Amino acid sequence: MSESVRELVGFIYGPEKEEAVCSSLLERVKKRVARITAPPTRGEGNLPLDEADSFMITYGDQFRRPGTLPLECLKEFCEEKLTGVLSGVHILPFFPYTSDDGFSIADYTKVHPDWGGWKQVSGIGTSFKLMSDLVLNHCSASHRWFKGFLEDDPRYRDFFISVDPDTDLSTIVRPRALPLLTPFETAAGTKHVWTTFSADQVDLNFACPDVLIEMIDVFLFHVQMGVQVIRLDAIAYLWKEIGHPSIHHPKTHAVVRLFRAIVEEYVPWVIILTETNVPHKENISYFGTGDDEAHMIYQFSLPPLTLDAFRREDAGHLRDWAATLPPVDGRTTYFNFLASHDGVGVTPAHGILSDQELEGLIRSVEERGGLVSYKAVKEGKVPYELNINYRDAVAGDQTEPRQTAAQFIAAQSILLAMPGVPGIYVHSLIGSGNWSEGVKETGMNRTINRRKLQLDQVLQELSDPASLEARIFKGYTNMLKVRRERPAFHPASPFLVLKADGPVFGLLRGDEERGRVVCLVNSSSRPAQWKVDPAAKLKGVLTDCINGGSFTVAAGSITLEPFQVLWLETMT
Repeated sequence: MSESVRELVGFIYGPEKEEAVCSSLLERVKKRVARITAPPTRGEGNLPLDEADSFMITYGDQFRRPGTLPLECLKEFCEEKLTGVLSGVHILPFFPYTSDDGFSIADYTKVHPDWGGWKQVSGIGTSFKLMSDLVLNHCSASHRWFKGFLEDDPRYRDFFISVDPDTDLSTIVRPRALPLLTPFETAAGTKHVWTTFSADQVDLNFACPDVLIEMIDVFLFHVQMGVQVIRLDAIAYLWKEIGHPSIHHPKTHAVVRLFRAIVEEYVPWVIILTETNVPHKENISYFGTGDDEAHMIYQFSLPPLTLDAFRREDAGHLRDWAATLPPVDGRTTYFNFLASHDGVGVTPAHGILSDQELEGLIRSVEERGGLVSYKAVKEGKVPYELNINYRDAVAGDQTEPRQTAAQFIAAQSILLAMPGVPGIYVHSLIGSGNWSEGVKETGMNRTINRRKLQLDQVLQELSDPASLEARIFKGYTNMLKVRRERPAFHPASPFLVLKADGPVFGLLRGDEERGRVVCLVNSSSRPAQWKVDPAAKLKGVLTDCINGGSFTVAAGSITLEPFQVLWLETMT
């Protein structure tokens, strides 16, 4: 076991426990690693990803057909529609669960029996890179570990955190407008257990070394079953300390570094992705001080800023923010997304959008059938998430399918052009909209963007070229095919935010070695001029590698039609 692992264990648990914890950890790691087979294609360098990599984000039971397991339906959809388009699939928690659409896991080692088994999950992994969730902050109150805790089993007595309800917990950062402590009757009496997200999601106590060892074993078991990208869910809240906000704790960062060190020593083809829905500066801290934490971090500011650009038809805030992004390199990159199974986070836009602009964004979402979720802070309740299907958030009215598709694809082009790896939510890829009926059924705002679909109906819609869904799917997949063929879009490829005005957003991707592509998009319903930025170093005749048109920069400017997307490269 490397010296870096030992040092991290010593920092987390103190020098007096370092040797014992390292010994137990090493024993578990070696046993698990002995069962792991490296994939045939491992990638190169410290970041085994390239320009062909992009991921569809989906639930394991997203597609259904009578008499067919949902995971088999998912495999059929991916192989029929996504081969040669996307490289990976992020299957949201596919384990047995009790609430929160999968994020209250009752068993980390099994697949939800109604959806299929590891055979089906691993089968998808034979054709696509698999991403899965390691929900390590908490587990279901029905998990055997918590049942042992309730029985006062000494093996699990320290797996969870109980706190005197009279304790001052006012400094703890809360992501939800729910009680932090939940009372449970145990064999040792009533205990008030730390529950950050809900009463059914009991927080694990990582101050207990056995918890960390168990979760590292779970992590490696998922790798054993073919997972290549591990998403560390809600990682920011991992380490609890009364008197500390218990978000972004130094020992939380140390745990992420420990996972990274184990990956690099034993399974170097695996990617660690941290999920931290927080302001931008806090988010990028999960790269670490020397690129020693996550391989990838979510770009949580991208969804609200892109939505703002299309709402106000002004990309100024998006340009200014993108220009502040640290450069990517061969060890880290960004995981870019616009839509997800959750909603559009408001918090990551604080300090970038004004209060008035945030209020305008909220009003726009509500006018288009969306909802707003709130969290508790000292001042009361504040909005933290906009719950709406991203197509409806961006384009609104669907009476003109051609215009709606163009407007939505224009927004999605920003996601694909940004430095990093795209993560595309299934409902964006297939062009579906709000599911308000689902919210009424479940009482959960997030259900609006979590509708499960009949596979044959989806395939029929995508085969009708006149349908809105087919227009969006065709436009999206066309851009993805173009992207994967150009090294300029490599996750470690340089980028430059180009000077532009008003609704135009422009990026230069690549360099002389990888080739260069200028990515332009008009976020407005009116034509817009882009005055050529000398930094783009454009010369002669250019071709649009999406639609094939040609352009000359001799006039010093390029006109973009409403919601037009141009990816320009020098003709050879």
